[in-house]
Amino acid sequence: MGSYVSVLDLFSVGIGPSSSHTVGPMRAATAFVASLAEQEILDDVAQVTVKLCGSLGATGVGHGTPDAVLAGLRGQAPETCDPAAIPGGVAKLGDGRTVELDEVHAVSGGREITMTSDDVMLAPLTRMPGHPNGMRFTALGGAVGEHGRPQVLAEQDYYSVGGGFVVTAEDLAAVESSGAAREADPTHRPAEPGAEVSDDVVHPFASADELLALCESTGMTIAQVAWENECSLRPAEEVTAGLDAIWQAMSECVDAGLNRMGVLPGALNVKRRARALRDQLTDLEARGQDTAIEWLQAYAMAVNEENADGRRVVTAPTNGAAGIIPAVGRHFLRQRPDIADDDEARRATMRTYLLTAGAIGALYKRNASISGAEAGCQGEVGSACSMAAGALTAVMGGTPRQIENAAEIAMEHNLGLTCDPVGGLVQVPCIERNAIASCTAVSATRLALQGDGSHVVSLDTVIETMRQTGLDMSTKYKETSTGGLAVNVIEC
Repeated sequence: MGSYVSVLDLFSVGIGPSSSHTVGPMRAATAFVASLAEQEILDDVAQVTVKLCGSLGATGVGHGTPDAVLAGLRGQAPETCDPAAIPGGVAKLGDGRTVELDEVHAVSGGREITMTSDDVMLAPLTRMPGHPNGMRFTALGGAVGEHGRPQVLAEQDYYSVGGGFVVTAEDLAAVESSGAAREADPTHRPAEPGAEVSDDVVHPFASADELLALCESTGMTIAQVAWENECSLRPAEEVTAGLDAIWQAMSECVDAGLNRMGVLPGALNVKRRARALRDQLTDLEARGQDTAIEWLQAYAMAVNEENADGRRVVTAPTNGAAGIIPAVGRHFLRQRPDIADDDEARRATMRTYLLTAGAIGALYKRNASISGAEAGCQGEVGSACSMAAGALTAVMGGTPRQIENAAEIAMEHNLGLTCDPVGGLVQVPCIERNAIASCTAVSATRLALQGDGSHVVSLDTVIETMRQTGLDMSTKYKETSTGGLAVNVIEC
């Protein structure tokens, strides 16, 4: 059977603007320093260099990748760091500045080294073998080695594979070995790299068909299957608290974006719009106009403006698509004040919402990709749209097959969506794209609820189609800012 991806791993609190280009590299840097400590060579380190390859090198500046790496070397974590303290870190290094490795966690102070801004290098034309988002960390000693160069104490390749998940080259080799096993046994399905997976669950599934079969054989909903699996991995109280914390963070992000004004970072000088939309919609509502869809769009834009500003967001399943699931959830609650105004009913409903979304997202993570650098924006916004559609169908009383239908409809009409951020910033077209995809999710739900769950294209088929489309898609349309809108919009 398959491996289960926990909803509490798929949804994680972090910072913007990118889960793969900000959160992942920060975690990779932290892991590298931890490995130096485990090898008991941290005190011998005199210099650390980092090479950001492929997509990380191409759009790293606009995504804040170098600064995230530096913060990770210092021991900062995306879940707990001060988002305002991250930007500009590498530029401040200049020709040399003291950096304390793991300064956050070291009891008696971390290892002090000198780093320059050139120690974090961008290599957009270098493609590492495992994934477009590759990075190489090198720790150098003070002693001179062969050829008069500093001694290499340790070197490690990491890959940021989407959604903040990070794997090593060794992890990828293990997946390739599992892939070879699949060739020998077609029933063997290797997990996608970076998935926090476990077979120690009561209801393992590796496809939507298997998930639906579980629902039919047990009489449970998709959310109930996911709940029992989560409780196989951790205490029920921890699952409940985790789900509640995720929704609270999502909802707080919506509110923050609706209240904040200003101009987003970067050369595009994009103005925040969600606050102005909020004010306009409040006025229109007072005059009796139906503004439900406009509020839905405003919710999504609020989250993605927060993300573009490098603030606290929840990967859902990525930062670039972080607005869709919160927006659709808030839209539902706005339509159902009886649930929204009852604390216990609201919490229970949103747990169902997140569990359903997580079960669907796990299929994309496992059987295709949620990385824009690997699958284009169909892997980010498309996956999130599909997850939101299925989750909304669940809380609106849909059957498992209607949920699967809604998720399929939503992805089917995101197939081929490219990732072409203008200026390498997660702003244009990303912010509006989340707003439109939120509407698509709601439309997919409405369409699915009018049927009985029977349809021609299955969710498994559309996930595999998305994977194949990503493989066929040119690299310039996969988070490199070398094609599409990125080369046709003039940066001012």
